[in-house]
Amino acid sequence: MEKEELKTKIAELLPAATFEESGEWLNILVTPADWLSFAGQLRHDERLLFDYLFCLTCIDFKTNLTMVYHLSSTTFRHNIVIKSVLDRARPEIESVSHIWKTAEFHEREVYEMFGVDFLNHPDLRLLILPDGWEGKNPMRKDFEDPVNMIKL
Repeated sequence: MEKEELKTKIAELLPAATFEESGEWLNILVTPADWLSFAGQLRHDERLLFDYLFCLTCIDFKTNLTMVYHLSSTTFRHNIVIKSVLDRARPEIESVSHIWKTAEFHEREVYEMFGVDFLNHPDLRLLILPDGWEGKNPMRKDFEDPVNMIKL
């Protein structure tokens, strides 16, 4: 399915979505409030069937955190990128681990590295870092490590 056709179908599902015109894949901007219901529609809509979440990450732009989700349909072989801007002071978004099982570990990693709270996640705890690193969020640009003198 071509970008324009995907864009039309997605606009039907979520009229509030906006689109970025750059890049190879269609980039869709959604609010955190719209994300959970929209994710379910993307996964189960017979015209789209985005059944594979192959990347989930976060970007720190200093003024906000942006969640980035890469989705693919193994049936139709199309890909999209979903972005959602979060409040830096209180970054939270609904977990999609019950929609795409791969999100469970990815969300835990973003939680520990960036401090994003994934609401209703079944097991939100540190994944890689040792005990005592809770809340330090070493991938955020305001992270400072006085022991190793790292300041981003």
